[in-house]
Amino acid sequence: MRAVCVIGLGLIGGSVLRAASAAGRPAWGATASEADATAAREAGFEALETDAALRRAKQEDALVVIAVPLPAVREVLRRIADVHPGAWLTDVVSVKDPVDFEVRKLTPRVRYAGGHPMAGTSASGFAAASADLFRGAAWAVTIEEATTIEAWREAAELALDCGAHVVPTGAAAHDDTVARVSHLPHLFAAILAAVGADGGPLALSLAAGSFRDGTRVAGSDPELVRAMTEGNKPALLDAVDDALGRLGAARGSLASTGGLKSTLDAGYEARRRLDALAGGEGTTTASVRLRPEALARLRDLGELGGRVTAIAEDHATTEVPVG
Repeated sequence: MRAVCVIGLGLIGGSVLRAASAAGRPAWGATASEADATAAREAGFEALETDAALRRAKQEDALVVIAVPLPAVREVLRRIADVHPGAWLTDVVSVKDPVDFEVRKLTPRVRYAGGHPMAGTSASGFAAASADLFRGAAWAVTIEEATTIEAWREAAELALDCGAHVVPTGAAAHDDTVARVSHLPHLFAAILAAVGADGGPLALSLAAGSFRDGTRVAGSDPELVRAMTEGNKPALLDAVDDALGRLGAARGSLASTGGLKSTLDAGYEARRRLDALAGGEGTTTASVRLRPEALARLRDLGELGGRVTAIAEDHATTEVPVG
């Protein structure tokens, strides 16, 4: 199994380090945070200085995983360009187009496929990391014109070893999608929490499950959320406009007829489809041979809501929704 070098040991990077190690991979990391480095060492992991970690990655032909917030990606890539310009490389940053652009510009020799695990908690730092964080989660692995099947497979196998299933996708399509299912929910959670608090002590004392569930991610580190949401500004603006249109329609209906049937029925049906997909209902299984020409097929599979659940020898096992 290929060794893993994780640059950035917060919640996600720390969980990648823990999960990769639990899967039997040699693994070490680097972080600019003394608190995270200390927590990692106390948990029995090696937390090195970044250049030292990258030199070891070069010696052991390891997969390098960038796990820092978007604003810090450029500096990490500069270090990779200096120390290990031909690295196997992936990342777990929550937006993909900007990272792909920086990778191609600053480290054109790396063997790269972008990644994004769709998992997390409102806590942060290595102390909150868990080897089980990605168990059963979706993990996007991107396919662009410059992506090779070998680089894609390295990133996909890491995701599978961490307990996730792989969703192949293009970087732009990923960013458009996560604006709706990740970044907009973070924004709405912040607004919902503030609206609830505006109701005063009585409102907060009566807040129950729906409010707690709807505002859970509002407890995330605001600076990390800013890096994620502001880094995906164009796609998030489109999602906000869609949401505002639906809110406006709901308000208009409530004000004129007192009814919310259309809004609530649409939400109910959307949630039902989500639950059905998560439960594996109505899917078909197929095998895809991992040759260069398979990348386009894999990306199309992801666009249809499909996923890769296993890789063995030169084949990927896939599940695709029917209909």
